[in-house]
Amino acid sequence: MSGIYKTVRGALSSIEKRRARDTIFYGDSLDLVRNLPARSIDLIFSSPPYCMGKEYERSSSVDDFAANHRVFLPELVRVLRPGGSICWQVGYHISPVQVTPLDFIAHEIFSGLGELRLKNRIVWTFAHGLHAKKRFSGRHEVVLWYTKGEASFDLNSIRVPQKYPGKKAYRGPNKGKYSGNPLGKNPGDVWNVPNVKGFHVEKTNHPCQFPVALPLVFVKALCPAKGIVFDPFMGVGSTGVAAAMEGRRFVGAEIVREYAETALRRILEARNGRAVYRSMEQPIHEPRPTDAVARKPAHFRG
Repeated sequence: MSGIYKTVRGALSSIEKRRARDTIFYGDSLDLVRNLPARSIDLIFSSPPYCMGKEYERSSSVDDFAANHRVFLPELVRVLRPGGSICWQVGYHISPVQVTPLDFIAHEIFSGLGELRLKNRIVWTFAHGLHAKKRFSGRHEVVLWYTKGEASFDLNSIRVPQKYPGKKAYRGPNKGKYSGNPLGKNPGDVWNVPNVKGFHVEKTNHPCQFPVALPLVFVKALCPAKGIVFDPFMGVGSTGVAAAMEGRRFVGAEIVREYAETALRRILEARNGRAVYRSMEQPIHEPRPTDAVARKPAHFRG
């Protein structure tokens, strides 16, 4: 079973006694994290508030983003198992005068904690978003992947189709033989995944929702079969959906009741084999020249 808990005690009881496959804490995530047992979580995947003045945020200051991380991140390292991973999805803090890459700030704090190793900086690109007028429009964010010691990495579970499956070696002992891995290739560290906007199949009531495809890759590659996935800033539960799809246990925290309820519904759908998500392997739609959206109006330049 899965459930939403209003008290830390209730959430901890659910986790420790394995009453639920999915435990959602409705409240301040720091209250929950400070009470989680040390070395109890296998994978942490989350996108923290950017301090941009959203309804669920308490600040619009990049200094507060840094201050919150200095308090929060040591607790995450404490609850992470040896060999576990933290995957931190962040973008930019945007002010009228400049942009600040939040991964720079987060990495400075992470690297000062001593127990973590940065394994990858994944660049997530997307074609659509807000249109800037005084700078180039932002079309990427990043995921920082840290491990507590050496972590296992199940590459075969996340391979993607070979770009040139018929390619053969042209010299050496394997000359004339197919050179690509028949299971597929490593997806690399730049991922082109549509963000959740407009008519995206996953769109819910959250203004800054990330696609299930992002945490799904990390759940497959980094979390053991009976492991626990934790998202301290759960939103509408995209990480929880990914965990449910792969049969892992999930713990999440969310301060907005409406989002917590949406997350529980989505996770239960995933547990029942009805997950609504867009696969990373799904080709990005290219309109035909005859489609209305592709035809150039007379008043457009060029």
